[in-house]
Amino acid sequence: MTVDLDTWRALSAQQQPEWPDPVAVTAVREALSVLPPLVFAAECDALKGRLAAAARGEAFVLQGGDCAETFAGSTADNIRGKLKTLLQMAVVLTYGASVPVVKVGRLAGQFAKPRSAGMETRDGVTLPSYRGDAVNDLAFTPESRIPDPQRLLRMYHTSAATLNLIRAFTQGGFADLRQVHEWNRGFLAANGTTARYEAMANDIDRAIRFLSAVGADSESLHRVDFYTGHEALLLEYERALTRIDSRTGTPYDVSAHFVWIGERTRQLDGAHVEFASRVRNPLGVKLGPSTSVADAVALADKLDPEREPGRLTFITRFGAGRIRDGLPAIVEGVRDAGLLPVWVCDPMHGNTIDAGGYKTRRFEDVMDEVTGFFEVHEALGTVPGGVHVELTGDDVTECIGGSSGVTEPDLKLRYETACDPRLNHQQSLELAFLVAEMLQRRRSHV
Repeated sequence: MTVDLDTWRALSAQQQPEWPDPVAVTAVREALSVLPPLVFAAECDALKGRLAAAARGEAFVLQGGDCAETFAGSTADNIRGKLKTLLQMAVVLTYGASVPVVKVGRLAGQFAKPRSAGMETRDGVTLPSYRGDAVNDLAFTPESRIPDPQRLLRMYHTSAATLNLIRAFTQGGFADLRQVHEWNRGFLAANGTTARYEAMANDIDRAIRFLSAVGADSESLHRVDFYTGHEALLLEYERALTRIDSRTGTPYDVSAHFVWIGERTRQLDGAHVEFASRVRNPLGVKLGPSTSVADAVALADKLDPEREPGRLTFITRFGAGRIRDGLPAIVEGVRDAGLLPVWVCDPMHGNTIDAGGYKTRRFEDVMDEVTGFFEVHEALGTVPGGVHVELTGDDVTECIGGSSGVTEPDLKLRYETACDPRLNHQQSLELAFLVAEMLQRRRSHV
């Protein structure tokens, strides 16, 4: 049966650029539509199976990376740094959870961002907001802020190069478990972190030595499966990269393995939900404090009518001060409706504050939201399936707090993000150790 992939065009599409030349957009869309896929349908199906395991509590999802990738920042060093951080976090989380960790990077496609306002004013000058390198440029000039569809082609080629490097790293020895664990030991030694982290690292060390001693030196210790995901925001790009799978005759968005719908674009009668309902990828939806039980169930009915295991992930972003009051009703209502999505905590987007003109987040707020997320699921007997964080492998000073000791005056030292503040390398690893402790406690109670 032929699937109409353009039904979304008749609906309201929020957060889309005002492209000045529709003819140029059509030309770019046609050029993208004949380029090779960035990922393959079989890889998307494999991820779906792993997400189904996470929904049952048999795996745990770690998704992380840039708030907004930039073309200039997509260098080998930066990509390697983010991948290294995610691999280090995954080792710690695997030990804490005693189940496989599903690794999904906010990489190779996270070049566009929704904005709360379409225009930005500085010193009396008003220009279109920066919407990510896929649309316009961060420089505050009239020329730089004009949406340019040619950037969509550059987004594709930069994503392809990023994916090529990720595959080389994850399959070529860079991800070897013993090497990653040594990185973590080096992190602990260099930063003088607490004894409880050191104790966990020693336990992991003993486990690795045991595997080596008994000859359990399988291929899985040397390479990892790594998936990519981004917000499916720019519908012209996502539609152009949708292909029909030759195995099944069904459509997949081959821009990434996993795509999600943002809090600002999850309208049930909107274009983004309609488009996503037509592709077979595993899908995510961000749910914020305004979500009702009816909203969540209706989204599941639209996006996952067949109740396919691993198809739907709900990514909650309530904020530390709201999660314990707001999340329980949503989780309980979804559970009582017979749904089994993957529940993932985004502790970043609900905890943004202003500090001296810098957009930042407190590490303690981030961790408090994760703690609240676990508490809610423990009380309801449901499964906390993963975390979704904005991070970098660099020693930036964008989020304050944590054992790294970043303070408000430090923000000006290395504030490098193109949009939202990210956890730095040390803060990311500290989060992993703290989440691992929560996973251990949960495991001991199950």
